[in-house]
Amino acid sequence: MKKYRYKKNYRTKKKKIIFSIFLSRFFWLGLLIFVILGVIFYFVIFSSFFQTKQVNISGNEKISAEDIKIIIRKGLEKKFLFFSTKSIFLINLNKIKEEILSSFPRIAGIEIKRKLPNILDINVVEKLAIAVFCFARPNFDEQNLGGQEEKCFLLDSEGVIFEETQPRNDLIRLTDKQKVETILGKNVIKKDYLDKVLKIQKEVLKELKLEIKEFTIFKERLNAKTADGWEIYFNPQKDLDWQLTELVLVLKEKIPLEKRGNLEYIDLRFEKIYIFPAIS
Repeated sequence: MKKYRYKKNYRTKKKKIIFSIFLSRFFWLGLLIFVILGVIFYFVIFSSFFQTKQVNISGNEKISAEDIKIIIRKGLEKKFLFFSTKSIFLINLNKIKEEILSSFPRIAGIEIKRKLPNILDINVVEKLAIAVFCFARPNFDEQNLGGQEEKCFLLDSEGVIFEETQPRNDLIRLTDKQKVETILGKNVIKKDYLDKVLKIQKEVLKELKLEIKEFTIFKERLNAKTADGWEIYFNPQKDLDWQLTELVLVLKEKIPLEKRGNLEYIDLRFEKIYIFPAIS
C-alpha cells in the first residue's frame, strides 16, 4: 500500500513540475528566442534576399572580368544541412582572394567587399611592368637541334614575371644569361638587384643624358648597353655609387661625345677603370 502511494505521489509531483515549467515565463521566453533565432538563421542562410546575385568587378584592364567571375562563382555555392545556398554571409572572401591571385599573376592586389543584401564588390589592382625580362631556354626542334630559344616576360617592381611578351621599345630589357627556366608569377631577380639596375638607368640618364635600354645579367657582372651601342660593365656586388661617380668623371673629363664613336666598353668593376679601345 505504501509503495502504491509513493508511485502515485511521484507521478503527481512530476506532473506538477512539468505543468509549472509550461506556466513559467522563462520557458516561453526561451522558446520564443529559439524560434526567433531559427527564423533569423533561415532568413540569413536560405532566403533569396541574401543570396548573392551580382558581382561587380573594377580596376581590371588587361584581365577579363568574366574570367575572374568564373573563379568567384565556384566559391559562391555552399552546402548547409544538405541544402545549397549562395548566402552572401557564407562566402569565404579570403579563399576567393587567394584563388584569384594564384590564377592571375598580373594581379598585384585585390579587395573584396560584401554589399548587402546580395552584391559582391571586387576591386582589382593590376601590376605595372617596369622592364622586359628575357632568358634563353633549350630548343630541340628539328630545325634548331641543340639551339636556344629566347623567351621574354613583363617584369614588375618586385622582380616577378607575370606575362609573356615580345621585347618592347618603351621598357628596358633585362637578359639573364644564366637562367634557362622559370614560371609565371615567380621571382626571377632579387629586388635589391633590380633596384640597382633601375638606379643605374636613372642616374646615367640624369647625369650624362645617356640612355640605357638593355642590361645583361651575369653572376658577378652587370652589362649596361647604351643607345649608342657601347657597353658599361658594373659589379653589382660592390659599391654602386662609387662606380657611377667614376663613370660620370670619366665621360665628362676624358671621353667627351666626339671621342665615343669607336668606344666598345668601359669596365668599372675594378679599382682601375678599363676603357676599350683606349682613349688618348
